[in-house]
Amino acid sequence: METRRALAALGAILMMASPHFAGQGKTEATKPGAMQKQSFGKTAAGEEIELYSLSNKGGMGASVTNFGATLVTLRVPDKNGKSADVVLGYDDLDGYVNGKAYFGATVGRYANRIAGGKFSLESHTYSLPKNNENNTLHGGVTGFNKHVWKGREVNSAKGAAVEFSYLSKDGDEGFPGNLTITVRYTLLTDRNDLRIDYTANTDQDTVLNVSNHSYFNLAGEGSEDILGHVLTLHAKQFTPVDNTLIPTGESRDVKGTPLDFTRPEAIGKRIDSSDEQMAFGKGYDHNWVLDRAASKSGLLLAAEAYEPGSGRKLQVWTTEPGIQFYSGNFLDASIHGKGGKSYGHRAAFCLETQHFPDSPNHPNFPSTVLKKGATYRSTTVFRFPKIGAGGAPSKHKE
Repeated sequence: METRRALAALGAILMMASPHFAGQGKTEATKPGAMQKQSFGKTAAGEEIELYSLSNKGGMGASVTNFGATLVTLRVPDKNGKSADVVLGYDDLDGYVNGKAYFGATVGRYANRIAGGKFSLESHTYSLPKNNENNTLHGGVTGFNKHVWKGREVNSAKGAAVEFSYLSKDGDEGFPGNLTITVRYTLLTDRNDLRIDYTANTDQDTVLNVSNHSYFNLAGEGSEDILGHVLTLHAKQFTPVDNTLIPTGESRDVKGTPLDFTRPEAIGKRIDSSDEQMAFGKGYDHNWVLDRAASKSGLLLAAEAYEPGSGRKLQVWTTEPGIQFYSGNFLDASIHGKGGKSYGHRAAFCLETQHFPDSPNHPNFPSTVLKKGATYRSTTVFRFPKIGAGGAPSKHKE
């Protein structure tokens, strides 16, 4: 009950941050660029869980929690200026503690799959818990998403920001090294960008691949399926998989396949194709190789999604070499999310920026090894261009 009241209060705060409520909500917490922190409940062990709410001048609002460094809500205006929450999730802490869908979570140590629950590093083989048939998915049984992180508000000239930190101890879910990781969420004041910055260090060579696992429905969470959303992926190749969704090690051209989103296409247009790759994933559940020159780094426009009814657009920018597009194939209406809404088949999609699945077992893939003394850095931006602003830049540069 306490956490439901917290989310209800948050909704009111974010609504009052909208331009339609200008002049109302005089407190500092409701001003664009400000932040409010409140309780989101306690774990069974008595650990305090907090909810941080952020807002900006564009009428956008976000809430994040230190349980799993998770994005709980993301409110975005539509073509008429009406805001709606566009990410799936739960009303209270219990949903995130018991949920298995990774809604909004920070996933790691290794986002996506590792084949057979094993990898070798410096002639030593590490065994991981298998939680996805014979494979390890999203870090194992108790990944980053099921831990309590330490949160702190951050002073940022760019906008309201909160940073979460966590120490993953040597041997955590079978991974080597004491790993210190921080995840910073920043909601830009003057642009509808939610920026996520990851930083990590280790005292022993290890592997690391971290991502945010938000499920989007740009018509609003709990709306109809996302098959009418129009998607563009700036990738000419993908990494084909076997029937357990483990990459074969090949990079294959998308041209001539249902996985070709180099031009805008409705998600549902070819989703039920008889193509073998589509059968393996029961729809889209694949990694695309982003069109990034080997010598180039920095933020790259990876994906764009558009929902015609609301007019909302989403751009995903990242420093990562790959992106996993998942079309919500395993949602089956058994999950009841915010407001008791049932999340049915393909009720949302994920665009998970990442290194490639099972990279530790494929030397030809970009390396996910984090060396002792080195610093891991990764950035992803979820950008919502203002309606009528022309959408994507003409060149894929930040």
